[in-house]
Amino acid sequence: MRTLAIGDVHGCHRALIALSNFVPFEEDDQIVMLGDYVDRGPHSKQVLEWVMQRVEQGNCIPLMGNHEIMLLAAIDGQMPIVQWEHCGGRETLRSYAHGGMPSVDHIDPEHVDFIRNNLLRYHETETHLFAHAGMLANIPPDQQADYDLFWDRFDLVGPHRSGKIVICGHTAQRSGIPANRGHAVCIDTWVYGQGWLTCLDVNSGRYWQADQYGNCRSDFLPPPTN
Repeated sequence: MRTLAIGDVHGCHRALIALSNFVPFEEDDQIVMLGDYVDRGPHSKQVLEWVMQRVEQGNCIPLMGNHEIMLLAAIDGQMPIVQWEHCGGRETLRSYAHGGMPSVDHIDPEHVDFIRNNLLRYHETETHLFAHAGMLANIPPDQQADYDLFWDRFDLVGPHRSGKIVICGHTAQRSGIPANRGHAVCIDTWVYGQGWLTCLDVNSGRYWQADQYGNCRSDFLPPPTN
C-alpha cells in the first residue's frame, strides 16, 4: 500500500484529473490531500466534488487548508466577503454561479457541510506527519495551534520532536520542484500560477506532476537542503 500526498489544488480541476490518470491511483493507495482545494483556480466546485467522491470511497484523507478556513469565515460573517474574494474567493464563487452574479448563496450546502465537518487538522502515520502548512517542532500534533497548522511558512518548519517527516503544502514552490529539507517536504508547487500539481509517494520519494494544460512529468525528490 502506498501513502500518497497531494498538494494544494486551488481549483485546478484539469490538473487534478490529469494527475489522477497519470499516477495512476491504485485501490489500496491511501491518498492524503493537504488542503486548499478552493480559490484562485477556475473550478473549485469540481475539485471539491472529486475530493468528496474519493472520501466516500474510503481511500482519501482530506485535510483543512487556510483557504477553506477563509471560505467558512466569509460564509459565517466572520470575514468580509470582499476580503475573501481578493484572496481567490472570487474564482470559487464563479465556479458555483452558472453564469449568474456570483454569491455565497450559490455555494452547495453539501460542500459547505463537508468542509466544516469532514476536513481534518492533521494526519499522522508511523513515519510521517501531514499538515497543510507545517508543525512546530517541539509540540505534539494534537496540541498544535491553528496558525502553525494552516498559516505558517515552510522555511520555519524544524525537525519534529517525534522524528517523523512532516509533509505539507501552503508555501508555493514557484520552481515547480518540491522542497526537501530532509525532516520536512513541501509539495505546493504553484499549480494555479503556471506551475504543477504534485502527488508524492512519501515512502519512495517518487513524485508525479500535472499542470492545467494536461502536461505530466515524474521524478524523485531532490537531495535534502538546509
